[in-house]
Amino acid sequence: MTQNNGFTDSQKSYLQGFALGADVARKVKGLPVIADSGGGCVEAVNSLATTIQIGPRATQAALPATGRNRELAAQERFLAQGKKLSNEEQAKRDKDPLSIWPQMQAAAAEGVFPKGTDVFLWKFHGLFQVAPAQDSFMCRLRIAGGELRSWQLRGIADLAQEHAGHYLDVTTRANLQLREISAENGCAVHTSLIELGLVNKGSGADNIRNVTSSATSGFDADELIDTLPYAKAMHHHILNDRECYGLPRKFNISFDGGGRIATLEDTNDVGFQAVRVAEVNATNACPAGIYFRLTLGGITGHHDFARDTGILIKPSESIAVTSAIVKVFVDHGDRTDRKKARLKYLLDDWGFAKFIEHVERELGRPLLRMSSEGCEPARPVDRWAHIGFHAQLQEDRHYCGVVLPVGRLTCDQARGLARLAEKHGSGRIRLTVWQNLLIPDIATADIPAVQRGIENLGLEWRATSVRSGLIACTGSAGCKFAAADTKRHALLLADHLDERIELDAPINIHFTGCHHSCAQHYIGDIGLRGTKVEVDDDLVDGYEIVVGGGYADQQAIGRQLFPQVPFTEVPRLVERLLGFYVDARDECEPFSKFINRHSIERLREVTHFHPVLVP
Repeated sequence: MTQNNGFTDSQKSYLQGFALGADVARKVKGLPVIADSGGGCVEAVNSLATTIQIGPRATQAALPATGRNRELAAQERFLAQGKKLSNEEQAKRDKDPLSIWPQMQAAAAEGVFPKGTDVFLWKFHGLFQVAPAQDSFMCRLRIAGGELRSWQLRGIADLAQEHAGHYLDVTTRANLQLREISAENGCAVHTSLIELGLVNKGSGADNIRNVTSSATSGFDADELIDTLPYAKAMHHHILNDRECYGLPRKFNISFDGGGRIATLEDTNDVGFQAVRVAEVNATNACPAGIYFRLTLGGITGHHDFARDTGILIKPSESIAVTSAIVKVFVDHGDRTDRKKARLKYLLDDWGFAKFIEHVERELGRPLLRMSSEGCEPARPVDRWAHIGFHAQLQEDRHYCGVVLPVGRLTCDQARGLARLAEKHGSGRIRLTVWQNLLIPDIATADIPAVQRGIENLGLEWRATSVRSGLIACTGSAGCKFAAADTKRHALLLADHLDERIELDAPINIHFTGCHHSCAQHYIGDIGLRGTKVEVDDDLVDGYEIVVGGGYADQQAIGRQLFPQVPFTEVPRLVERLLGFYVDARDECEPFSKFINRHSIERLREVTHFHPVLVP
């Protein structure tokens, strides 16, 4: 090797390359370069810096558009346009949320909660700091398709008793939440769930939430297809594909197989609705069989159901198509305005045709189109099928829908239901989007024992109570956004109505604490959204009331009845409204149909409520 001043030729080449790289990095950052002007060094630095620079910032576009790179490149496009990322987007850019586990463990060891934007980043691991409502964490799980084994439910109950608030909350995504978790126990809850076979990575923040499917999948005599395997496959795809994290906002996916219980897939960003193509409508491109119709953009809190795209998907294609949809959303969803970052707003901005064109480009092939007239839809849902005992597809087997008051279970009740599922069923348990659970595979001879067992736990199985259709979010007792104590008020309303009204038709009453509408108040027969109401110079808990909402074959967004009602007036108001329905309805007329054929003025009259109008 040739020597020169103590350096070999290869060492000199390495040092020159290192210096050039350092100067390029300084130039990209706007710092002066330190290279000599001779030999073209400065020109080389400027040329390289220009190649990798867009405007004032370096771009990630040169990196492969996969994994986290795709998210970073999407952010960079907004920065290159001179726009400012939202605080949450900047937090994700500054720190990879899936790489903060050591920081989380250190905080737990010190017994401290996250601060600043770390509060947001902790949600990627399912931990929500809910101060000031509670000085604690809430932990959201992932339960694909809502299916649990009895030993898992028992384990979750033990975990809640040891590290949380001694109760479990069932959510409107067929999921569970644990609350009142101290700073010291946040990581312990996370690791204990993994040991139970429940991985909740990405269950909060800007990720794809718990995937739902028909609650009676696999044992429903009416269903067109068992959707649970597809929900589970989607669940594992989400957990293992880095591109499914760091979306512009949260994202919901649901599979409806045409069973008796509504899945509310029409309220999701992506909904798969099972349909049958008969031989008479079949073509070479679309043979007879079972397909999913693809719907997009559901977000009822913003007054929108998912809309039919006119596209049919083979069930086996559902993951690939969803992956392409998610990638288009990652690339083009708004990262500057959180209020406009949901998929609905990209669809509103682009239109469905342009969006689908991008999905097909990402997928690498065209999608199959067929009008709805060429498809046989599933049968109408049974609005009481999630409560009580119902025959299964399997001979001499029944499932039981258990009424859970506003979705809450004590640890002892959870253990008791797990025992019933083991002794009289197959050990399987299904959560539903109606904040309750099902115990399947019960022999006819065991039905009386299961009924007694449920009642001994202080729970109910009959489908005649107001409580069977009562939905409530956490409310101000556990959420900083809520303006009213929804769960407590829902139970007080149920107590009031049970003593005064006997219902022989299903009624859904939804309590939600704020405009985020976690309890989906716009699709309830009666929907209540928390708000503060001025009474005698004081602000008290109250509600905006909407009526006539619906879902599935009765799809409708509720109409506003009153903008502000103090909760003290709500029980009597709802009682009069239900009394009007019972007395004046046509035979077998559903509540929503009855309500929607009357004017708001007439409905206000029958309530005898006279609000003080604020100018």
